[in-house]
Amino acid sequence: MNSLLQRQVSKYLNEEALEDPKMKAFLTAIDESYNNSEEQFSMLQRAMRISSDELFDANQQLRTDVMYQKDILDSITTAIRALNLKEFEKENGEFEIKDLAEHIREQSEELQIAARKQEQLLNNLENKNQVLTDYAHMVSHDLKSPLRSVNTLISWIKTDNYDSLTTEGKEHFDMILKNVEKMDALIEGILNYSTIEMADHGHYEVDTKYLVQEIVDLLVIPEGIKVEISEELPVVKADKFRIQQLFENIIHNAVKSIQQDGKIEINVVDAGKFWKFEIKDSGKGIPERHHHKIFKIFEKIDTNQNSTGIGLSIAKKVVDFYGGQISLESKENVGTSFYFTLPK
Repeated sequence: MNSLLQRQVSKYLNEEALEDPKMKAFLTAIDESYNNSEEQFSMLQRAMRISSDELFDANQQLRTDVMYQKDILDSITTAIRALNLKEFEKENGEFEIKDLAEHIREQSEELQIAARKQEQLLNNLENKNQVLTDYAHMVSHDLKSPLRSVNTLISWIKTDNYDSLTTEGKEHFDMILKNVEKMDALIEGILNYSTIEMADHGHYEVDTKYLVQEIVDLLVIPEGIKVEISEELPVVKADKFRIQQLFENIIHNAVKSIQQDGKIEINVVDAGKFWKFEIKDSGKGIPERHHHKIFKIFEKIDTNQNSTGIGLSIAKKVVDFYGGQISLESKENVGTSFYFTLPK
């Protein structure tokens, strides 16, 4: 018998009443109802617990879904801002996914139109660059041809009349020839500067040690200047023409800066994804007030009449082309170090 029922029965019924068959049947029926009630209560508790767990799981899933959709909307908003598209807004501040999908479709069409326009502009730019390259070559050829003729004629006149020329006359002829050579170098420099980014020579392995040695052998370097080339100079993947322009202009600049005897050192260090080259000379140095303009085209910092003011600007343009950096350190009457990086 149920403990609660048994306590109540013992409180109000005596032994004689409990022995009555009818009372027994009645108490048995009550006891069974107690048991049924407990079972139903237990079932109800289990049902509530199951429902509570399911509700908690559903709520957690709902929160996850909401956060996921929020992340998607934030990503779309970020993409819209990054692409400089129109912000998606509704007058009443409410929207449905279909509204957003329609907005994205419209923006996608605008992006496709913009991409086609950009492609057309790039094609036009490429054509114009080719025209400019062809024009630069044509102008270079047309200017150099009469210069060579002038140089030849001046040399003939000087040779044929050398004995009858005064010292002053000979100096004038030498001055004319030097200016013709300077004009020729200036035209060549402008051509190289204007086409350094346009020419498509591809990328292949270039042994910088061999290349630098080749440049030093070809340059007219006075006997009093010693050139030391590091054995560690690496092989880079680039275009030989551009790399030659880079080293040649800086080395030539170093040679010009040394008045009589001196030394030029060409070294390299590992700088992570780049090689960092150093071309150091013991020349006259560059005043700090000129450092800001040293790489600008046509900027000359000395009185050397043979200087075109293009060499170092070409060097910088080559370094920029390969995504590197170029800088210098210099002290007057001590020397100069040019540093530049090239990707490995």
